[in-house]
Amino acid sequence: MTQEELITLPKIELHCHLDGSLSREFIEKRLGREVGQKELSVSDDCSSLAEYLEKFTLPGQCIMDETGLEEAGYDVLRGMSRENVCYAEIRFAPLLSVTDEMDCKKVIEALLKGLERGRDDFGIEFGVITCAMRHHSEEANSRMILTAREYLGCGVCAADLAGAEASYPMTEFMNLFQNAHKIGMPFTIHAGECGNAQNITDAVSVGAGRIGHGIAMRGNRTLQRELAARETGIEMCPISNLQTKAVQSSAEYPLREFLDAGLKVTINTDNRTVSNTTLTKELEFVQKQYGIRDEEVLLLMKNAVDTAFAADAVKERLYRSLYNKI
Repeated sequence: MTQEELITLPKIELHCHLDGSLSREFIEKRLGREVGQKELSVSDDCSSLAEYLEKFTLPGQCIMDETGLEEAGYDVLRGMSRENVCYAEIRFAPLLSVTDEMDCKKVIEALLKGLERGRDDFGIEFGVITCAMRHHSEEANSRMILTAREYLGCGVCAADLAGAEASYPMTEFMNLFQNAHKIGMPFTIHAGECGNAQNITDAVSVGAGRIGHGIAMRGNRTLQRELAARETGIEMCPISNLQTKAVQSSAEYPLREFLDAGLKVTINTDNRTVSNTTLTKELEFVQKQYGIRDEEVLLLMKNAVDTAFAADAVKERLYRSLYNKI
């Protein structure tokens, strides 16, 4: 597909972090000063995950009150509207925005307010994924998921586990997500981003509907067959994964391998501003690097609808949008 065709293609985004996707204009407005692009985005020669994570400091400061969270939700959907994203799941960690004046409920409600305004203005359907953080206690994460569960079907669509995977393996969070499963909270989990396939196995065993990144499955045909049979969604974020050195080179990136294995692969941005990317740019990249054909671009979008944490009525509208494009 040409760039123009990719821009107009109805797109579905399943792995997008709020704090890493806030526009420069929004951040400048919130901070009350000019902000250089180098303060917000990594360069193409980003050398490490540590360098990548430095870019989250400023946006994090912008979502510490209700106004900031509301405007952030609106800002992200406004950016997505420029490339015809028609459904997006936005993830964030509510506990990172909690203050003495703003509890977890107020945090979630503020973001939902902004996203609802964005949906009304830009026509983008959305769901919020609330991230438990690996460095937080099980008690704190459990309380957050329980609070978020109250909004399931009313803006919130799922939970997630994010943070330093290498330091906090999935084995430490089995109880947390077994309990999430018991209360009917769907979830995706960041797993296999940093090299350990066991984290993917463990995440799926407790009921993860999707896996964030999943790179460590590369070369593991047994695990690939299992997840293909389960129709587990695999949220791949190519440009981000190359920048953070989840893989050392584009040649090592297993997109083609995963597609050929029949996995439910989706393409996502991860962090639009930090990675200086869009879904259009990601699709252009995989077309060029991995020979992704037009019909495979449509398959990637269909996979996203199939594995989205969305209501059936929303999925039907998304399928119609895609099939009208074929």
